[in-house]
Parts: sequence; C-alpha cells; structure tokens
Amino acid sequence: RERVRSVLEIESGSNDPMAIFLAIVLIRFLTEPGSHQDFGAAMGIELVREFGLGALVGGLGGVAIVQAVNRLAVERGLLPIAALSLALVVYGAAAVLGGSGFLAVYVAGLVAGNSKLSAPETLRRFQDGATWLAQIAMFLTLGLLATPSEFPAILPGALAVAMVLIVLARPVAVWLSLLPFRTRANETAFVAWVGLRGAVGILLGLLPMVAGIEDGRLYFNVAFIVVLVSLAVQGWTIRPVAGWLGQIVPPRIGPVERMELEIPGARHELVSYRIVADSLVAAEDQRLPRWAIPSLVLREGRSLLGASAGRLRPGDTVYLFARPERVLHLDRLFASPATMAEADRQFFGDFALDPMVRMEAVSFLYDVPIEAVDKDLRLDEFLRRELARAPGIGDRVPVGGVELIVRALSKNGAIAEVGLALEPTRIDEPRLPLFPTASQVWERLKRLAG
Repeated sequence: RERVRSVLEIESGSNDPMAIFLAIVLIRFLTEPGSHQDFGAAMGIELVREFGLGALVGGLGGVAIVQAVNRLAVERGLLPIAALSLALVVYGAAAVLGGSGFLAVYVAGLVAGNSKLSAPETLRRFQDGATWLAQIAMFLTLGLLATPSEFPAILPGALAVAMVLIVLARPVAVWLSLLPFRTRANETAFVAWVGLRGAVGILLGLLPMVAGIEDGRLYFNVAFIVVLVSLAVQGWTIRPVAGWLGQIVPPRIGPVERMELEIPGARHELVSYRIVADSLVAAEDQRLPRWAIPSLVLREGRSLLGASAGRLRPGDTVYLFARPERVLHLDRLFASPATMAEADRQFFGDFALDPMVRMEAVSFLYDVPIEAVDKDLRLDEFLRRELARAPGIGDRVPVGGVELIVRALSKNGAIAEVGLALEPTRIDEPRLPLFPTASQVWERLKRLAG
C-alpha cells in the first residue's frame, strides 16, 4: 500500500546516514579515551550539526542540480554524467562543512526527483544501471573480504544476534516510532518484518577493522552473517507476509506493453503501445477518445497514419502524443483486463462509486444509516474526515453494515474512486495480537489505573 511504501522509502533513505553517524561516533568512543568526557552532550551536538547541515546543503544542492540539468547545453548522453558529478559535489560540500554527505545526497535526490527535469527517462535509466553496477561491485568486494572458514565458530552467537534483531529489537523500535502516526496494526507488522539488513551494514562492519579495534574481524564476520540471515529469512518471505497482512494492492489492469519517448521542451510525450487481443481498443465497437487517437500505426511491416489506419487490430503498434497525466488512462485502454479474484473484490469492494456523490444518496440507495450532519457531505469529504489523514488506496471506513473503500487516487492525492463493500471485510483486521495503536494503549492504561 502507498502509506507503507512511503514509510519504507523514507526509512531506507534516512537509515544509512544515521547508521554511519552512530558507527563512527561509537568507534571514536572506543578508540579515543579522551572522548568519554561529556560524551552524550557531544554526540547530541554532533548529530544536530551533521543532520542540520546535511539537510540544508542537500536542499540547496537539489535545487542547483535541477537548474544545472535544465540549462546545460550539452548532449543528452552527458546529462546523467553531469547530474552524477553534481551529486558528488553536494556530498563533498556537506562533508567539508561538517555535515552528513549521505543525507545531503539523499535530500538532493528527493528535491531533484520531484522536480521537472530535462530528459528524465535518460537520467533514470543511467541511474538504475549505475546503481546495479555499484551494488555488484560492493557485494563482490565484501565477498572477497569475508572469511567463511571463521564462520562456524561464531555462527551460534551471530544467529542469536540476527534473531534478536528480527523478532524483538526492530518490531519494538518500529512500533514505538509509528505509534504517533495512527498506523494500523497490520501496517506496523509489515514494516517491522521487512527491515532487511543490506550491504551498508556489512560496510559498517569494516570500520572496526579499519580503525584497528581488537576483534574487528569478529565484528565484520558477525555483521556478514546477520545480513545473510536477514536476506534469507525476511527477503524470501516478503510477498507471502504482505499478502497475509493485506498490504498488496491488487492490479486494476492486466499487463500492458508500453514504451515512452521523451520530447525535449514539449509538454507531451510520445507513447507507444502494442495492441493485445483482449484490450479495450481491440473491441469492434470501441471508439477512442479524441485525445487518444494514434498519430502512427505500424501494421504488418507498413506505416499508416492514424486517420487512415481504421480500427486497431491485435499486433498493431501505435504511437500517439499524450500529456504525462493521461498515460495512466491510456494504460487502461491498451492493457488486457485483469482477472478479479475474490480477494481482489474484498479489497476494492463490490461496487464503484463516484467520490462526488453525496452521502444522502448513498444512504438512500444502500440503506446506510448516517448522521443528519453528514447528509450533504460528498463521499471523498466524508472519507477524509473519518480517516483523519491522507487517504491511501485500500483505506476503508465502516458505515452501518457496509464499508466505504478508497479505490483509486488522482495524481495530486485526491480520492478518484470509492468502493462499496456490502459486507465488512477482514482486510485490516489485525493478524497478530501485537502492535496496539495509541488509542488502544491509552485505553489499556486507563483500565489499569482505574
């Protein structure tokens, strides 16, 4: 679900700077006896300085990267190199000023990634390839540094550390961190389970060896085993656990064959689709909207202008110009239909409703009891009020004997479609007797006190 995905993305970006900061500070504490005096106050000041300067430099650096990429008059193939070079400059500037370079680069990436950039697809493809290359090189290096012959002696202790982290330390930390944010029990449980330890943990395990700490190789080997156990236990069970906890959003459309081509300086994109036999546009009586008329059709080795191509046929490849916000609507037209399983019906509801419909009409049609003050509210207004937070796909509100469900969101986060379930579902029913919400904790405390 979108809320869980956002939490995990924020955590993945903010974890590394904090982990690196804590590892360096603790190593300094172990190797420099003079740093023991006023250690807590010094660590707090250092934390504020590194993260404050890192966030500031990252924000300014992100704006600078956007301006530079959009104004550089260079070949398109050089833009990713320029963006990568500017990211290194941001990292260096933050480090020189005493801030966290890792946090600065992360914030700069957030700013740049949410801004309008020239050649975004070119940048994205290059960054994806560079990321995979860096990960391959990093794991190869770490594998060369590991000493498997030393693992059997430390395996029981390393496994104990891994189990404590997986089943105790992370779940408690996640629950306490998400307690103020009205997160449901199943969402908290999933976030607690997917805390994969990755290559950064192993890299940090190298620091004691580099610093010359006694038993530094022991720390590295333990970190290596903990990461492997985490990847094996949590990594291979993510999808089954997500389905069990109701965190997988079923697809609304089937597979779609789409290719996007950038047009520098234009507000439109050139989008290409291959027509599949069971798509909406392949139906005999289907008439395309005016904004979805193809400009070019490739059929059996021939090129046809959109107006002369006639009805689209399976196997055709069409090219059309569209605004980015309409690409998702095009996907619905050119994709094969998704098979709706019973679990999907329970997730999205039995019927689809317009979010602009008034609650009074829903109450009349489906015999739903509502308060008099709610009659004039639209469905989206009622859901937003009851949820008391930004809506996410799959969020549901019980009303009488039915449930109102957020089926779809627009690009700006507004509720675009509402589902109605005639019978309450168990999608959000807690699967584990753990992770009580803040209100449940408060009620238990009151019962204990009274």
